[in-house]
Amino acid sequence: MARPKIKTALCDLLEIEYPVMLAGMGAFAMPELVAAVSNAGGLGVLGATGLSPDEHREAIRRIRSLTNKPFGVDLLLPQTAYGKGVEALRNPNTVIPEPSPEMLQAVRRLKEKHGIPEVAESGADRAEILTPAHIKKMVQITLEERVPVFVSGLGNPGELVPDFHGNGARVMALVGNVRNARTVAASGVDVVIAQGHEAGGHTGRIGTLTLAPQVVDAVTPTLVAAAGGIGDGRGLVAALALGAVGIWCGTVFAASRESEAPQWYKEKCVAGTEEDTVVSRVMTGKTCRIQKNLLIDAWDAEVGVTLPMPLQGRLSGPLRQAVEERNMAGYLGGPAGQVSGMIHEIKPAGQIVQEMVAQAASILAEGLGARA
Repeated sequence: MARPKIKTALCDLLEIEYPVMLAGMGAFAMPELVAAVSNAGGLGVLGATGLSPDEHREAIRRIRSLTNKPFGVDLLLPQTAYGKGVEALRNPNTVIPEPSPEMLQAVRRLKEKHGIPEVAESGADRAEILTPAHIKKMVQITLEERVPVFVSGLGNPGELVPDFHGNGARVMALVGNVRNARTVAASGVDVVIAQGHEAGGHTGRIGTLTLAPQVVDAVTPTLVAAAGGIGDGRGLVAALALGAVGIWCGTVFAASRESEAPQWYKEKCVAGTEEDTVVSRVMTGKTCRIQKNLLIDAWDAEVGVTLPMPLQGRLSGPLRQAVEERNMAGYLGGPAGQVSGMIHEIKPAGQIVQEMVAQAASILAEGLGARA
């Protein structure tokens, strides 16, 4: 059977078959998932935040061993406790501030009350991964490895655009409002990704249905992709109708077979409804949509306040690691969108892409009037 065809300006720009992109989810979107989406005709994007520089380079090379198709790298360039995104890269001599004794004592009380054990932290230091020095190393490796697409999941990559364009790469940036869309478009990015409130992970206050067309109007002729609440071909068609040239999808792929997300997370997505997520700062210090869980409730009750990113992750990260290691089911929760209510089984990522495109192509071929 012939493969369905949906081609937009995004396909031409990125040299991909379908206007479907994997959100660069840290810890979830690793090489196998990236390659699976790219091999299916979309754009796989590595969630590099949280990796060490050596792990980052190894992941890029692993992706290239699994696919010869275009792929991208997503890094966070946020305004943090250390400074404002890329601007801070020019002043990497930063000092990591410490949480107050009162905050540390409140976290200790939380652990004792809820029986959460101490753990030895794994992976890159949670406070170091968003320092200017670390980000600068990660960006340099992305350039050295000549990755075709660079995405900033938070922050404005404008100062990096000349370097990536000089390397033959495309640059994209996620935004949650029109003001930031105008800023990143003016800085020279190739694609603005308008992410609505429905999305999992870091998210803003405006729904996709209203955000995407306003961003399109604000930044034309810069291309716009839509994100948030999109999990099937209906969402792809809706994004195109709003003026977007493609979609950026996270949760639906986070729950796929190739995702590095833990099994409990995937099963929680399958069992969840559209009401089983909550927006909280407890996870990272920025508003983040996450699966409902008792750890968030405990933090709100016992600690009450959060710190700026990435200091909050320095405190909450060990708690999340501990409840996972001990399998404290009610306390488990990962970043997930309201689209969770549309996920009914754990599928291969390539199948998700193909079903999404086939459904969208069928809707477009039939005409929307035929479905009324």
